Amino acid sequence: MNAEKRLAIFERLAAAIPNPTTELEHSSTFELLIAVILSAQATDKGVNIATRKLFKAANSPEAIFNLGIEGLEVYIKTIGLYHAKAKNVIACCKQLIELHNSSVPNTRASLEALPGVGRKTANVILNTAFGEPTIAVDTHLFRLGNRTKLATGKNVLQVEQKYVKTIPKEYLQAAHHLLILHGRYTCTARSPKCGECCIVDLCEFKDKVLPKINLMAGHDKVMTA
Repeated sequence: MNAEKRLAIFERLAAAIPNPTTELEHSSTFELLIAVILSAQATDKGVNIATRKLFKAANSPEAIFNLGIEGLEVYIKTIGLYHAKAKNVIACCKQLIELHNSSVPNTRASLEALPGVGRKTANVILNTAFGEPTIAVDTHLFRLGNRTKLATGKNVLQVEQKYVKTIPKEYLQAAHHLLILHGRYTCTARSPKCGECCIVDLCEFKDKVLPKINLMAGHDKVMTA
């Protein structure tokens, strides 16, 4: 895919999604961090339902740490893998208190050193909270990269590196959420809505799902005119 086509793709996505941002509800960088940790193998909608109650009761490292694992599980038991996530969140809060003065660090190394935080989560925090031009490759971005040919690769790191290398610089910071939202609502996994897609003519997906045109209906009108 050439640079001209890439630019056109992001121009259209930006026009179609004027306010690209996370759908995880949060009012602080700390709340965002906890929500992202909880979102692994879970939907944003499901996480939001749980954190609305959790963050009313506890929304600081100290407050959540004081809940303990069992206390935290009461709030997040509707989320998949909640027991393992509760252990990670409590350990994460402990480390934030002891090593970072209860603040979320703004470097990749420090973020990835936190329990429950991997490269993808660190990228989300760096991008969404600190405005860095990072790309967190989740299932949507991995699928879109390979399907559209924007960024092909056999694993998430390859796809991430190609995105960072090839996305037009002016769209690099917003690209993460532009692509997630496009993948979540238009370029879906099982039934992509190609007929509603703003980049359908630019996308290089070979098996586009386009609405069928009733050619005979048009032919009948011509014949009877």
